[in-house]
Amino acid sequence: MAEGDTLISVDYEIFGKVQGVFFRKYTQAEGKKLGLVGWVQNTDQGTVQGQLQGPVSKVRLMQEWLETKGSPKSHINRANFRNEKVILKLDYSDFQIVK
Repeated sequence: MAEGDTLISVDYEIFGKVQGVFFRKYTQAEGKKLGLVGWVQNTDQGTVQGQLQGPVSKVRLMQEWLETKGSPKSHINRANFRNEKVILKLDYSDFQIVK
């Protein structure tokens, strides 16, 4: 496999005005558009968190989207990415919104 095709998994948490602005819906749509799998959910702390899995190149695009774009009405203060690791296969079959 080429470098860009290596599968990785990364956890994320997004801080800012990210609840009540359809952030999860847009995150799910963007993830699916890029062919990624994983999940997204609101937290009790007012953040959005989740996990991304897919080819390195696509995950990088999604990370940039989460850090700089988000949903149209959101305001992102910062994005934390952690627990990045190479995986042999995807743990999920699609990109889900977790309630």
